[in-house]
Amino acid sequence: MNITKGRVLVAMSGGIDSSVAAVMLHEQGYEVVGMTMKTWDYASAGGSKKETGCCSLDSINDARQIAVDLGFPHYIIDIREEFGDFVISNFTEEYLAGRTPNPCVLCNTHIKWDALLRRADQLGCAFIATGHYAQVREENGRYVISKGIDDNKDQSYALWGVSQESLARTLFPLGELRKTAIYDFARERGFTELVNKPESYEICFIPDNDYRGFLRRRVPGLEERVAGGEFVLRDGTVVGQHEGYPFYTIGQRKGLGVALGFPVYVTAIDPETNRVVLGNFDDLASTRTVVSKLNMGKYASLEGRGLVPSTTKIRYNHDGSPAFLEQKGDKIYVYFEQAVHAVTPGQAAVFYEGEDVLGGGWIERHTIGEIPEPSETVAVR
Repeated sequence: MNITKGRVLVAMSGGIDSSVAAVMLHEQGYEVVGMTMKTWDYASAGGSKKETGCCSLDSINDARQIAVDLGFPHYIIDIREEFGDFVISNFTEEYLAGRTPNPCVLCNTHIKWDALLRRADQLGCAFIATGHYAQVREENGRYVISKGIDDNKDQSYALWGVSQESLARTLFPLGELRKTAIYDFARERGFTELVNKPESYEICFIPDNDYRGFLRRRVPGLEERVAGGEFVLRDGTVVGQHEGYPFYTIGQRKGLGVALGFPVYVTAIDPETNRVVLGNFDDLASTRTVVSKLNMGKYASLEGRGLVPSTTKIRYNHDGSPAFLEQKGDKIYVYFEQAVHAVTPGQAAVFYEGEDVLGGGWIERHTIGEIPEPSETVAVR
């Protein structure tokens, strides 16, 4: 094969998406180098389920086999220490602070891209690539992430934190394809095991989906320390006892063990008093939120532009809500046109202009309040 497009380091988890991304780039004339990152050893933390997903031995072997079949090199890097020090520690600290973390965004932003780029430099790779369903382009001196064309698989929400410097060297081969096309691509090349391989949607270091059990094992004595806290209503009325505030999330309805004659949800968490506030669905409504620790995408800043229209997603599986953005220094104030439910501190808010990511940040707090007058809004130019 004539190599014409340069050398690219491809993050390969062993799943169908990253494997097809590597094969596509290989066929397009890139000199592919595969790399699988060992981020977590689940056996070291206990749990009730066999290690699966991107860190399992089976997945590592699957990624290596693709490389062997196509004749390109494959490496395994052990980043368990840096992953644990940052992502796992943050995950634990956020729950202990009464917030709900998003470890996948943190990992993309602070671990995976940095680890890939360091190894890319060592191996003489001009680019890095992943199997994310997203697109990136250069426009007006900025690298802009936009949604993948498959709405059901779009992963742009999880990529808002990737820096401009990193995006300048990033390829997303799957961004212009639908999942059905990925399956067809694999079948046509005989990779039937990839097609039949079940996909994992859990957090990689909690494959049994039991984050409560993970916290109990991670923080010795936590259960005893936080047990017996109070469930209260907004007016402070005590309506029951709970197992400890870190074991609940905003918007949770199931597993509360409280019967009040109407559906109840967790509406607030107070780690200082170990109180969990309950209410009805309307009590989850917010019209404003404050977002900090920003990373801007399409434009370097929105400051001084007044109220900027956008579609804002407050969690990965949120469709997005029309909102106006106002940047003041290192924070963006989000004013939703209509109330949204279960805005959760610790989760990411990502701002879109059409299909493009304007930027994102971490949700600090949310309130009920007046929506700005539409006459105050301005378009970004």
